[in-house]
Amino acid sequence: MKQMVWLAVLMLLGWGCRSDDAFRGVEMSDTPLADFVLTDQYGHPFKLSAQAGKVVLFFFGYTFCPDVCPLTLSTWKRVEEALQADAARVKFVYVTVDPERDTPEKLRVHLENFSTDFIGLRGSAQELRPVYQEFGVLVEKVRIADSAAGYLVNHTTRMFVVDQRGYLRVLINHDAPAKEVVHDLRLLLQKKH
Repeated sequence: MKQMVWLAVLMLLGWGCRSDDAFRGVEMSDTPLADFVLTDQYGHPFKLSAQAGKVVLFFFGYTFCPDVCPLTLSTWKRVEEALQADAARVKFVYVTVDPERDTPEKLRVHLENFSTDFIGLRGSAQELRPVYQEFGVLVEKVRIADSAAGYLVNHTTRMFVVDQRGYLRVLINHDAPAKEVVHDLRLLLQKKH
């Protein structure tokens, strides 16, 4: 009974209620990200500041990932389809956490299983480290003696949404429904900065 009273109080205060103009993910403070340059799966440079005017959806993963990464890419495919014409104003960027194995060719082939528009980024460990730090991404190699793969990589599993100005605006769980990701992207696409 006590729980129902608290729930009623929270509802009256507006907690737990989400309006259509509220992000489904976690809204971040208004802070610009440091610029960086990595290389895409075609050997072209990708510079964050060159994406101005676009909303950029980032995920940090790897091609050997057994579960979270392919799930996230499958969600992205549904998001891209649901956005329809608005998808042209969104960049889907997959940054490797396994630069040893994720060659440009492996990234290209892997991402093409989901969409030819998805961008795969890589670089040396020295180039990637400050990018991981800027986004607050954990990357930890775990050796597996009995595995042909040799190791897996533990990594942060959230999506990072960067707005048209290069500001990190929303964090979204990797297992969020596609419709919630679409909702947050559309909110940012509608905002005038």
